[in-house]
Amino acid sequence: MDEEIAMQYFSYGEKEIARLAAEDPVLGAAMDRLGRPDRVIFPDLFSALIRSVVGQQISTKAADTVWNRMQDALGNDITPDVIALAGADEIQQCGMSKRKAGYICGIADAVAAKKVDISTFRKKSDEEIIKELTVLPGVGVWTAEMMLLLSMERPDVLSWNDLGIRRGIMRLYDMPSLSKSEFEILRNRYSPHGSVASIYLWEIAHTDCW
Repeated sequence: MDEEIAMQYFSYGEKEIARLAAEDPVLGAAMDRLGRPDRVIFPDLFSALIRSVVGQQISTKAADTVWNRMQDALGNDITPDVIALAGADEIQQCGMSKRKAGYICGIADAVAAKKVDISTFRKKSDEEIIKELTVLPGVGVWTAEMMLLLSMERPDVLSWNDLGIRRGIMRLYDMPSLSKSEFEILRNRYSPHGSVASIYLWEIAHTDCW
């Protein structure tokens, strides 16, 4: 199947856009200017989790490069068994640190042993999933939030820990800095459609001619 056809995108529409615009006219004007950006999602929970770990503290472009190398080396279907068979050394050779490769192997072992049962996640709240995932070495709140947003399509994820989102906020409102309390005001304003706000804030952060 052609890769472009196989891609899936975060589902949102006029209802979410209109609600955000009504709550925040500044964001509303930006959304009108940007149109309706697509955001690729990764429905398989395990591979999405590993992809989030790969993306920790590196640019989106670098993360895509490493992930593509992993798929070239291990195959498109990244499962706990595939990770275990490859081992940390082969994973590290895809372009990451030894520590991160070790985290990935540890996560695969934990999921295979059902120490973390990701098959139950779709029945759980965001907070419950974050709590379970962040017990795993190498999985912080940001990693869990990216899985919630970019795999599970949870509707109200706005991550303080994401540099792109914070940068998008500062560009949108012409702010030289952003405090956690200022961020929380916006998080509450955007709720319950924080994930759609995140998609637009990422777009704002990476639009050259903003």
